[in-house]
Amino acid sequence: MPKSLWFLLVAVAVQITGASFLWPLNSLIIHQELGKSLTVAGLILFIHSGAGVLGNMTGGKLFDKIGAYKTILLGLSIAVLATFALVFAHATVLGYTLCLIGIGYGAGATFPAMYALAGSIWPDGGRKPFNAMYVAQNLGIAVGTACIGLIASVELTTVFYANAVVYVFVLLFVAVTFRKIETKQETGATVSLKAATVKKLSKQVYYSLGLVLVSFFICWVAYTQWQANVSVHSQDLGLTLQQYSMFWTVNGLMIVLAQPILSIFIKKWVTTLRRQMVVGIFLFFVSYVVLSQVDFFAGFMVAMIILTVGEMFFWPVVPTIAHKLAPKGKEGAFQGIVNSVSTSGKMVGPLFGGLLVDLYSFQIMIYVLLGFILVAIFTASIYERPLQTKNKQKFEQNEENSVYDA
Repeated sequence: MPKSLWFLLVAVAVQITGASFLWPLNSLIIHQELGKSLTVAGLILFIHSGAGVLGNMTGGKLFDKIGAYKTILLGLSIAVLATFALVFAHATVLGYTLCLIGIGYGAGATFPAMYALAGSIWPDGGRKPFNAMYVAQNLGIAVGTACIGLIASVELTTVFYANAVVYVFVLLFVAVTFRKIETKQETGATVSLKAATVKKLSKQVYYSLGLVLVSFFICWVAYTQWQANVSVHSQDLGLTLQQYSMFWTVNGLMIVLAQPILSIFIKKWVTTLRRQMVVGIFLFFVSYVVLSQVDFFAGFMVAMIILTVGEMFFWPVVPTIAHKLAPKGKEGAFQGIVNSVSTSGKMVGPLFGGLLVDLYSFQIMIYVLLGFILVAIFTASIYERPLQTKNKQKFEQNEENSVYDA
């Protein structure tokens, strides 16, 4: 792994750690501290996610125009201003909302640039740089959420100060270490794909990426139910908050610690990106089948373990494919699209699932999601078809040569 990629991974992990101080408590703060209904809280978080989508698109385009260093600094600067404003403006709904918009937009702008930079630092690494980014993000989530209790025990609003301090650290770290990060030129099959496929077959490439993103969006809509409706459903069945939090503890530990085992499976049996996607989404399907049948802690844990293995296969593949398909000079824009789709899935998922639960039942929501996941399996399995046969073979060759190696 290139040394410069480690600087990027540290920045990602620390930034996500800071963000994880706040996002699990947003609804609680809006509801309890500001005295607003959960509906209002949901609307504010919807707006926050919408700002993130705009930030994703902006950050991707800026990467292509002004480069990673300036884009990431700009996004972090906006986020720093918003986090410090939140320290002083959190007592009103308007102030809280405006600050969340700033945080969502600023932080959202950094991630496409960071993902595009990861691919540029290690262009022939296949899914490896994106898998490393994925692990760094989840490490940050695990550390951040684990620290919430300690930080909030002083006072709930202490998380605002902690969040702001972490963002300042990340901004300074990036300003010092990212200036001299060098990117490399792609070689071999990657160049062949982009030269032969993207320039001549731009529409086909966009169609191919679109099929992947349909699967990506559907799976994020399904995944967010664990953060929204599964939490409520599990408590209705008598599970405690401590038991629910254990699901996410296991999720984070598996993502960080089970990478060597995943590497063996990918190198020996699941060698192409298409297979990795299909296997990952199929495990999503199995997880939700299990979830539809259980009403006890161990059953929920089994469903979470299966889901975690599925996401470990699937999530890193999407930015990898986007990087391989992106025309020269459009790497950032493609990563912006990928990040905006994931953010959109996180934004729509809780509302969509909540509507189904309110109108029908939790079981009906699961069955509807299972139907959509089958669609996701189909679109992932055919995503290469829009490419011409000759270039599709080159793409598959490139996949085989870029197998994940931990």
